[in-house]
Amino acid sequence: MSERMHVAAAILTRLRAICLEFPQAYEEQAWVGTRWMVRKHNFAHVLVVAEGWPPAYARAAGSDGPITVLTFRSSARLDAPRFTRRPFFKPVWWPDIAGIAIDAQTDWDEIADLVADSYCLLAPKKLAALVERPGG
Repeated sequence: MSERMHVAAAILTRLRAICLEFPQAYEEQAWVGTRWMVRKHNFAHVLVVAEGWPPAYARAAGSDGPITVLTFRSSARLDAPRFTRRPFFKPVWWPDIAGIAIDAQTDWDEIADLVADSYCLLAPKKLAALVERPGG
C-alpha cells in the first residue's frame, strides 16, 4: 500500500462535534489517525486499518481492513458481554482500553456516551465535573 488510508471526513466531523465540546479538549494528529486529548491524556483515537496496517490495531480488531476504528478508555467491565462481540474489540495495550469499529450502523449516541466516559476518566476532576452525562 503506497499511501495510508485516512479516516473519512464525515466520521471526523462527527467525532470533532463530540470530542471538542469537552472542557480543554483538543485535537491532534497521532502517529496514525487523529486523537483527542485533555491535558496530555488521549481520550479518543480514530484511525483506519487497511491491509493489516497498523498491525497491533488489525490484531486487536480482528480485521485486516479496511475498517475504521475508535479506541477509548472505559470504566465499564470490559469482559462484559457487550464488549466481547462486534463492533467492539479489546486491545491489549491498556487494561481499561476498548475499541469499536465505526460503520454505517454506528450508534452515534452510544459513541458520545463512550467518549464522554473516556474523557471523564482522564480529565482532572474539576473538568470532568463540568460534563453532562446520562444518569448524572
